Amino acid sequence: MIIFSMVEQLQPSNSFQWISRVSEIPKADWDAFAQPLKTPFLEWEWLNNLETSGSATARMGWQPCHLSLWRSRRLIALAPLYIKAHSYGEFVFDQQWADVSHRLGARYYPKLLGMAPFTPAVGYRFLVAPGEDEAAIASMMAAEIDRFCDRNRISGCHFLFVDPQWQPYLEDCGYRAWLHHSYIWTNRGFDTFDDYLKMFNSNQRRNIKRERKAATKAGLRLETLVGEDIPRFLYPAIYTFYSSTCDKFYWGSKYLTRKFFEQLYPNYRDRVVLFAAYRPEDGETPVGLSFCLRKGDRLYGRYWGCREEFNCLHFEACYYKPIEWAISQGISQFDPGAGGRHKKRRGFPATPNYSLHRFYDSRMNQILRSYIDEINEMEQAEIEAINQDLPFNKREISLCPDV
Repeated sequence: MIIFSMVEQLQPSNSFQWISRVSEIPKADWDAFAQPLKTPFLEWEWLNNLETSGSATARMGWQPCHLSLWRSRRLIALAPLYIKAHSYGEFVFDQQWADVSHRLGARYYPKLLGMAPFTPAVGYRFLVAPGEDEAAIASMMAAEIDRFCDRNRISGCHFLFVDPQWQPYLEDCGYRAWLHHSYIWTNRGFDTFDDYLKMFNSNQRRNIKRERKAATKAGLRLETLVGEDIPRFLYPAIYTFYSSTCDKFYWGSKYLTRKFFEQLYPNYRDRVVLFAAYRPEDGETPVGLSFCLRKGDRLYGRYWGCREEFNCLHFEACYYKPIEWAISQGISQFDPGAGGRHKKRRGFPATPNYSLHRFYDSRMNQILRSYIDEINEMEQAEIEAINQDLPFNKREISLCPDV
């Protein structure tokens, strides 16, 4: 049984409170900390929607367990956290750590996790009031997390896809960093899609142009729909496409409910960007759809699906059309989502990201400390190998991350 202690006094003016729902904090108070961040995935509306839609709940193995820090009844910090009974939906694959734990006779679950559920996008951090000392807040919150995990026999605490500027605060608290990689497109001052094409060697330029023409040859029309321009009926359609892709390719990964997508319309549609493919005979019903979110100068690709298979439509709706739109809107970075088999050939270099880990079993903690540097060296070598194999011209290869 998880113990939610209501309020624990730290100093005469500071106290912690563990809460079981995002909605226990008023939206305005939560977003005063979350809105200034680059990531959209820690905002109240997104996280609350995950809970109220039945997507991130205790029944699904994602028990909300958020930490708040108060000073004289004034909220000064938040940590979105979840107690996990499994590792599904995290996109940081820790099954080998779980196997080592079981071999040692130690429990790996439950564990405490800090991330935006089901979202492999960099940006996780504690939410801190402007003007506060972030290092001091991180230290206090990390200490309270240790106490909470000890009281509740939780095996460890893990923060995934962390904000690189926030990461050092937790490393100073004893967390160890584990290196991974994403595939990220960066706008290098492009004015047009043709500028982007100039990155590539001649063979890949021809290939991309051929792939873009495939949708037109199939009689498809691609449209970009943003915010208020997206009709309400398309939101349940997003779920239909998402569900279809999960059923076809990613068994057991249908984490989000239909209600989640429907609830985006009233209060979160200003962040939504859709890249939809239409056939003349289908009217306003798309045959394929790519679902993205925008915040500031960042674009995030999340989900994709199609009712019928069309040659290269996935590339057009998920990569080329979003890049073309991103250039026109002054977007600086585009994270197209998980996976990388197709992305590296289309202008998305392997880009480092980190997760942070602490085990409370002394044996597991010692194994982590003994081997994590070697693991990270191997991951860095993989990043470099991927980026040496990109189909860029020689000048662009020299500008890739970590090459």
